[in-house]
Amino acid sequence: MAKLKKLNQLYAHTLGGITYARLAKYGFNLIVLCAVAFLVSTDVGSTLEGDLAIDANSFPCITKMTPVRQLYVANLRGDLDATLAAVNSPTGAVYPPGTVIQLIPGEAMVKHDKGFNSETMDWEFFALDVSKDGTRVQKRGGADVANLFGTCLGCHQAAAPQWDLVCETNHGCAPLPVTRAMIGALQRTDPRCDNPAISPEDAEALKQLQEVLK
Repeated sequence: MAKLKKLNQLYAHTLGGITYARLAKYGFNLIVLCAVAFLVSTDVGSTLEGDLAIDANSFPCITKMTPVRQLYVANLRGDLDATLAAVNSPTGAVYPPGTVIQLIPGEAMVKHDKGFNSETMDWEFFALDVSKDGTRVQKRGGADVANLFGTCLGCHQAAAPQWDLVCETNHGCAPLPVTRAMIGALQRTDPRCDNPAISPEDAEALKQLQEVLK
């Protein structure tokens, strides 16, 4: 409980009473962490092969990334075309190193070079503390990233092999108990972005999300 209290203090950007820590607790992210609210925080950096550093600056306002369906993607090596080819392939593909995938502002996954971690198919998972002041990396790792429901790797291993551990609606992963409207509202209210006033539709979606998380 002490870890949870500490992390809720550090990792609690609130949107109408909703915290990213709380979303993580309920396994919210389709793509990445399946929830990370019970982990000890860390703010150390690491490097992809080829001297590409990954730190808080690697994760800007989510809507500044490239939208694909309900995901946002980028490539830290500048090879966005290769990332887009993989995410848009109707038959699946191995993502290129440097790929960043996000569903909500507080979580991300990054693809490393082959050999980084065979157990996670070379993905690294990130929990992010986001606020109007920017981004802070709260937790990063592989199979050790877990919550009350099990490891994030365990969730994403349900994806069929051709999808390279990435979950979407028809990839084989367990469905989320949330709507597209709720996810979209979280994306559009990323506190790092220059957002307009929240729309009535997004306010209602966030209100409904609060009910789901009770």
